[in-house]
Amino acid sequence: MSDHDMAASGPGEPSQIEAAAEALASRVKGRLIRPGDADYEAARHVYNALHDRYPALIVQPAETADVVATLAAARTTGLPLAVRGGGHSVAGYATCDGGLVLDLAALNDCRVDPEARTLRAGGGATWADLNRAAAAFGLATPGGIVSTTGIAGLTLGGGLGYLNRRFGLACDNLFAADVVTADGECLSCRKDDHTELFWALRGGGGNFGVVTAFEYRLHEVPDILGGPTFYPLDGEVIRRYVARIFEAPEPLGALLAITRGPPLPFLPEAWHGRPMVAVLSCWSGPEAEDARVGEWLADLGEVVGQALRRMPYPVINTLFDELLPPGLHHYWKGCFSGAPTDEAIAVHLDFGERLPSAETATLLFPLDGACGRVASDATAFAYRDAAFATALGPSWADPADSERNIAWGRDYYRALRPHTDDGGYVNFMADDDGHRVADNYRQHYDRLARLKARVDPGNLFRLNHNIPPAERVD
Repeated sequence: MSDHDMAASGPGEPSQIEAAAEALASRVKGRLIRPGDADYEAARHVYNALHDRYPALIVQPAETADVVATLAAARTTGLPLAVRGGGHSVAGYATCDGGLVLDLAALNDCRVDPEARTLRAGGGATWADLNRAAAAFGLATPGGIVSTTGIAGLTLGGGLGYLNRRFGLACDNLFAADVVTADGECLSCRKDDHTELFWALRGGGGNFGVVTAFEYRLHEVPDILGGPTFYPLDGEVIRRYVARIFEAPEPLGALLAITRGPPLPFLPEAWHGRPMVAVLSCWSGPEAEDARVGEWLADLGEVVGQALRRMPYPVINTLFDELLPPGLHHYWKGCFSGAPTDEAIAVHLDFGERLPSAETATLLFPLDGACGRVASDATAFAYRDAAFATALGPSWADPADSERNIAWGRDYYRALRPHTDDGGYVNFMADDDGHRVADNYRQHYDRLARLKARVDPGNLFRLNHNIPPAERVD
C-alpha cells in the first residue's frame, strides 16, 4: 500500500479485520472489544456525539506492549487507526468507522515526586486524574478547563487553561515523554534525547506517535480564588477586559466568555438564558490579595451575578463539567489574533445576541505572560506572538439542531476571519478544517512535515489534524 493509498483508505475489509483480530487476540494483555460484545456499545462512544462511529476493533491496552502490538496490526493490515486519550477530540479523531481504536483509558496512573515537583502520568489520564494526584501535595501544572479532558490531546496540541499566564502552556511544562512510533519503537524523549521528536510533541498534535507517558513540572498551587462573574452583553465590558488583562498580575487567569446566563442561584432569574459576558477567574496568587481581584472584576462593568470563592485548584476545572457532559454535539472553530478591534468586538456582539443553545460559548484565552516568553522556535506551538486564542464553540443536545448550530459556527468564523490571524489553536478545529493545518503551524509546518517523513513515512497516524509526510527530506 502506497503512502497515498494509506492516507486515503476507508473502513477495513472483513479479511483485514479478521487478520488484525487474530493477531491481537494472542498478543494483547488488555481488552480486545468487537462489535457484538456486551461492552462494545459503551466502548465505541466518544465525548462528542456528533461523531457516532462503529470501529471494527477496540483495543484497551494494559501496558506499552499492547500499544506496540496494536500499531503492528494496523500497519500490517492497513486498517485505519484512531488513538484515543480522553476521547474529547472535537473533530472526532478518537474514533473511526470500520478501523482500529486504540483506547488508552486504562493507562492513567499518575505518580508525583513532591521533592522534585514532577509528575508522571499515563497517556490515558484525564486532567481530573492528574490534578487530583498533584493537589495531594499542594501542586499543579497548567491544564484545561474541563476535568474529563484527556491530558494527551490537550498537551500535544499546546494546552490552554487557567494557569497559562503564570506558568505557560501545558506543553511548556512537559519535560519528557515516552513514545511508541509507527514502526513500534519505544522512545524516551526529552530536551537532550530524541530532541526533534520532543520538540514536535509540544504542539504538533498526534501526528508522530502514541505517547504512553507524560512527565510534567509542577508548581506550588495549593488553592485558588475562582469562579465566574457575569455582566450584560456589552462591548464596553469586552473592551475593558481586553485593555486590562495584559496589565493584570500573571497569577490571574481570566478567560472571557460570551454565553447564555445559566439557571443558577447566584444569577437573577431575569438573566437566565440571556446572552451575557462572563469572566472565568482563577487567581493563584496570595489570599491576602483576593480583594484586589474582586475590584478588578468590578471595574469591568455592571456585575449581574458572581460565584467567586476560595477552592482547591482541581475544583476550578470541574465547574463546567455538568454544563458540558459527554453526549453533547460539538462543532468548534478556532483562531488566533491580536487584541480584538472594535470591528471584531462588533462581530462577537452580533453572534453573541444569537447564541444557538444554552451550552454554546465563545471563549477568549489570553496568551501573554509566561506563554509569550517562550521562544517562538522552542516548541511546535507556532503562535507565541498572538494576544488571544479564541474558541467559537457551538454545543447542543438535540441532533435535530445540528444544521442550525453548525451554520452559526461557520458564519461566525467567516465574519470574524478578517480580524484574525490565518491559523488557530489545533484543539479547537472541526473535522472540516483540514485545509487550515499549514496555517495552524505557520513557520513550523515544513519542519514538522520533514520529521513526519522520518518517523511516520506511511502516515499511520493520519486520523488527526494531519501533517502529511514531506515528499523530500533533507
